[in-house]
Amino acid sequence: MLEQSIDTLKGIGQRKMEIFSEHNISTLKDLVLYLPKSYEDRRHPISIRQITSEGNYFVVGRVINKTFKRTWKKSILNFDVVDQSGDMLHVIFFNALYLNNMIKENEEYSFFGHVNYNLGWLQMVHPDFCKLGSKNDFRGIVPVYSNVGSISGRQIRSLIKQIDDISPFDKVTDWIPDDVLKEANICNISYALNGIHFPKFKSQILEGRYRLIFDELLTLETGLLLIKGRSGLDEKGPVISGEKMWEYIDNLPFELTKDQKTAVSDIATDLSSNKPMNRLIQGDVGSGKTVLAESAMYAAAEEGYQSAFMAPTEILAKQHYETISKAFQKQGIRCGLLVSKQSQKLKNAILNDLKDGKISVIIGTHAVISNNVEFNKLGLVITDEQHRFGVNQRQMLTEKAVNPNVMVMTATPIPRTIAVVIFGDLDISIIKSMPKGRKKIITRVCHSSNNSFLTRDMVYENVQQELKKGRQAYVIAPLIDESEVIDANSATKLFEELQTKFSNYNVGLLHGDMPSEEKSKIMEDFYDKKIDLLVSTVVIEVGINVPNASVMVIENSERFGLAQLHQLRGRVGRGEYQSYCYLILNSKSDTAISRADIMESISDGFVIAEEDLKLRGPGDILGKRQHGLPDLKFAHLTKHIDVLQRSLEIANKILEDDPNLTKDKNSMLKNRIKELYGDDLSLTL
Repeated sequence: MLEQSIDTLKGIGQRKMEIFSEHNISTLKDLVLYLPKSYEDRRHPISIRQITSEGNYFVVGRVINKTFKRTWKKSILNFDVVDQSGDMLHVIFFNALYLNNMIKENEEYSFFGHVNYNLGWLQMVHPDFCKLGSKNDFRGIVPVYSNVGSISGRQIRSLIKQIDDISPFDKVTDWIPDDVLKEANICNISYALNGIHFPKFKSQILEGRYRLIFDELLTLETGLLLIKGRSGLDEKGPVISGEKMWEYIDNLPFELTKDQKTAVSDIATDLSSNKPMNRLIQGDVGSGKTVLAESAMYAAAEEGYQSAFMAPTEILAKQHYETISKAFQKQGIRCGLLVSKQSQKLKNAILNDLKDGKISVIIGTHAVISNNVEFNKLGLVITDEQHRFGVNQRQMLTEKAVNPNVMVMTATPIPRTIAVVIFGDLDISIIKSMPKGRKKIITRVCHSSNNSFLTRDMVYENVQQELKKGRQAYVIAPLIDESEVIDANSATKLFEELQTKFSNYNVGLLHGDMPSEEKSKIMEDFYDKKIDLLVSTVVIEVGINVPNASVMVIENSERFGLAQLHQLRGRVGRGEYQSYCYLILNSKSDTAISRADIMESISDGFVIAEEDLKLRGPGDILGKRQHGLPDLKFAHLTKHIDVLQRSLEIANKILEDDPNLTKDKNSMLKNRIKELYGDDLSLTL
């Protein structure tokens, strides 16, 4: 019954259907899972005499002194409510003509609303009310719902009551098996829905909400584990000798860090197995992920397999090509570059050599997954900065071969607790330690107030000193153009200002509204040192590796999250020179100051990610556009880490007992996973 459309309810016409649809509510189940924002305790009315301060109160009394005035502009309904103590409360309704006939003098009603003082009288304006003893009498714990567009919370409450009348919550079949409910010590769905929408005790609300939080995390984790378990389950993947990786590592002119060595062991073990690798390499900027990719591609080439390396931008693809082809020159491993800005003749030659197996490593952007790209023997797929790719793009790349080994690299530090959810279908290797000799970026905060130790002028004097040494600098702005609504520096305004201030240097401008070709040209010019100072929006967050850039200035830093600030800071400090990051703060809010202090004192991206999670929550840090998973409606990953861990344990037990969810007891859970996450997780059940 709950799968029926909401237009089966009385009072739902075409316009309301459209409003609900805009808020992703189309079925009775969707509306039932629209939870109250709060609750009002209307179980016991208070005596008017006991009201001594402003606040929300529940009172019962008789209506007296009723008056109704109407003008051509508005109508006013006034009356007093007298209770058993003999004290009175004044009630006012504005522009509510229909209530004049509903509320009758000398009859008893219950009222709930905000009480304030007006000229010494207690007063309620537009309270909730109903006739005492009527079927609409709202005594009890009453849920309060947020409006859905122009549909009021009161209407939502009435519609949910209507759903329970036509399809009682007591009869809803649970999708979680009884043995799982028992082991997890959670209530069934009927009890949860009744407890959330029609609670008799406050404890029922908590039990109901816990059930939905656990439910959401369990279905997500089970779905992710299904994908992970099915990777190479039925077919064998390319087996590549892990020893070849160590052979490459042993010939490097430097020693790997402890974390790098651990990651190499993880990858080598995966490649040597007949089950395809599906691994995430997570490491901060400069932690040495690329050398791991090189060693894996070397091993693949030595075993006769081809590798595909996919980067998020064309200029990054070119930089990776330069680095990797140079590293493989001695070994005689041929690399190819495939990007959109190539002549058709060159493209055709590369495609033919790739198909014939003459190219062992192909590096490129989305061009690598084009339909006309054919491989001779693809054995390894590597994606860099994977959160910039959608699930479908990665899927298209892996479909170029039967169960290839997949390695995903990201420089975005994500707390392990969150990574378990986002990358639950991947094994994870984390590189925290940095290579020896890497200089720490010095970060300083400039407060806009006059008493700041470091002024904005001083920041740009320091920038000039670096430019005089032959270094380059970034200046980041939160906006492209000036805004009447947002008080912040824009990139275009800063560009004009800095062109004047740094008239002896080449100043460039980069932002997201520029055509792709123009953006690529500007980034290439900056890389080639044709631009000394680059004014940019966050489009530079994942851009290019410019070892000569030693200064990052972030204007209005309060408008960026911690993780984003850290990513921007990572654009500098990539070469041999001491680098600097200046945060120009234009806010005195506690959150903004706290972020700036954390950036100034902490350089570890993983610690910063944890702090960002505390300050902003996962919803702001990891949107669907980044990780390709749906937003969580009920669970909050920082608040519910214990539930996340417990749901993961139980998801593992469910799949140990029933790897493909084919048992009857798991059929509804299987359908629930597909219903919620099937499309997002590329899950075919």
